[in-house]
Amino acid sequence: MGGGTGLSVMLRGLKEKPLDITAIVTVADDGGSSGILRSELQMPPPGDIRNVLTALADVEPLLYDMLNYRFTTGSGLAGHSLGNLILAAMTDISGDFVTAVRELSRVFAVRGRVLPAAQHAVILHAEMEDGSIVTGESKIPEAGGKIKRIFLEPEEVEPLPEAVEAILEADAILIGPGSLYTSIIPNLLVPKLAEAVLANNEAIKIFVCNVMTQPGETDGYAVSDHLEAVYEHVGHHLFDYVIVNDGEIPEQVQDFYAEKGSKPVKVDWDVVTGRGYKMIADTLVLFRRYLRHDADKLSHHIYQLVHNWSIRKR
Repeated sequence: MGGGTGLSVMLRGLKEKPLDITAIVTVADDGGSSGILRSELQMPPPGDIRNVLTALADVEPLLYDMLNYRFTTGSGLAGHSLGNLILAAMTDISGDFVTAVRELSRVFAVRGRVLPAAQHAVILHAEMEDGSIVTGESKIPEAGGKIKRIFLEPEEVEPLPEAVEAILEADAILIGPGSLYTSIIPNLLVPKLAEAVLANNEAIKIFVCNVMTQPGETDGYAVSDHLEAVYEHVGHHLFDYVIVNDGEIPEQVQDFYAEKGSKPVKVDWDVVTGRGYKMIADTLVLFRRYLRHDADKLSHHIYQLVHNWSIRKR
């Protein structure tokens, strides 16, 4: 469960494992191409769904690049990705966003299922520490204050029934990595999704923590702060395991991110384990243009946890 680039990076590694994957993706995005299509066509935002579809698709590299191609010129086209436009077209053809995602999954030979968290887009609000309210997923990180809580409009949004069923039947539930307040927690605010996670007592529940803090969302956060934010919004400890990066990040990379207001997430072992979580730590980052999770290493740890958990359950 999640959204943004973090979820798709993780799924690129997991799809190579002998696992039956269902990805449940947030529908709160309102920025960029997704925001325009959401507003003009009255459809759920396609961007995060597109990222996950392409991550799980079994397609040639050229088709992968084509789906992620973003127009840079053209009146009305500039800023849109081709994959978003294809999803919008399929939604119009089929008359339903969920059907469009299902049909594109078939066309692109997606390994697993991709499900929006809800059938309709939601509006994300944040209450800041000073009492002000910021509206819109894309506006929240720009507000510059400390987030006290986030909430959805409508609050009682109905989840996709297939998403609830997938959670209840899962052997493992993974949440993260991704933007804590704008990609991860919004899924858990959909009432029946959080209830389903809590109700599935047989599944191993894993939180994959971000490597870097996110300006405007998690400034100064340690691993325990991420977990505490989930707890404060859901009212329960959800996770058995927490996967974190404890590898060194080169100083020049830290300097690059510091210019943007981002720092490595502090791994506060004693606090996290003292609250009953088990921790898996490894060097889990790759740096090309940006820091990303090492999909191969991350998927290896997840697969081992799931495999060992299933053996113990037998």
